Amino acid sequence: MENMLEVQNLRVAYNRVIRVLEGIAFHVPKGSIVTLLGGNGSGKSTTLKAISGMLRSDNGAIVTGQVTLEGLDVTGRSAPYMVRKGVMHVMEGRFVFPDLSVKENMLMGAYAVSDRSRIRSDMESWLDFFPVLRNRLDTQAGYLSGGEQQMLAIARALMAQPNVILLDEPSMGLSPLLVQEVFKIVADIRKANNLTFLLVEQNVKIALQVADYGYVIEQGIIRLEATAEELRENPRLQDYYLGISENGSQA
Repeated sequence: MENMLEVQNLRVAYNRVIRVLEGIAFHVPKGSIVTLLGGNGSGKSTTLKAISGMLRSDNGAIVTGQVTLEGLDVTGRSAPYMVRKGVMHVMEGRFVFPDLSVKENMLMGAYAVSDRSRIRSDMESWLDFFPVLRNRLDTQAGYLSGGEQQMLAIARALMAQPNVILLDEPSMGLSPLLVQEVFKIVADIRKANNLTFLLVEQNVKIALQVADYGYVIEQGIIRLEATAEELRENPRLQDYYLGISENGSQA
């Protein structure tokens, strides 16, 4: 299967002293959901930021290695360049525009799309996946619940007509019921549109329900990789790396 993203020997350090990533390598096939798993401070979110162009030398970050997007070397490219190439980063914490309406937030995602009829068509299509947003188009985003804001952040990214979405901790701060709803929508979108996702998530159980493949990062190094099914079913991996007890609950 052709790869959407390939990462080779990716290293990240801050201020030449704090080393976060120690030369990781992985690939994300087109149309797949690949998840990066690991504890706080393992380097998962840093990996997404390095790929999306958010880590720059002017903010103290040193990034080396190679990032390839559909065969194109995009190493060190800026965030605006990566957006134009179809890479959208939905950051941890959602970051919606609270004073803008749901509709205005979605339109902000399409700021680089010039075809107005395509924008209207896209909005209708994506709202089919997010009916709760359709019912609140004129509501200011700041008045939405946490789950609704997470859905809006994803919908806004989709409006940019991306090829791949980097999704960082979408379950953070959400109730278990809302977590299930958000991840079901992500799975449905991937299935219906053959869209590629690179997912960072601490909720291992839910991540492995939707992912095809997973990489476990520990202290900036990939310690394990396997299919999601293998990671779910291997008792040793569950115990030592994923924190899932025998009854399937997360430690």
